[in-house]
Amino acid sequence: MKVEVNKNKCLGCGMCVNMCPEVFEFKNGKSSVKKNAPIEKNKDCINQAISLCPAQAIKIEK
Repeated sequence: MKVEVNKNKCLGCGMCVNMCPEVFEFKNGKSSVKKNAPIEKNKDCINQAISLCPAQAIKIEK
């Protein structure tokens, strides 16, 4: 499973970083997925971040 943040859609609001700090971080004012982030362990908070993202900028590829 792979998590991606669309930088063109991201508003930089920080919702995903606050919701799931083990997976998401800020880089240059936009959210990104941390390198080697524990995706499987954080599925629940990733799904919450996806559903709460106001820009719908996060997606999961299986």
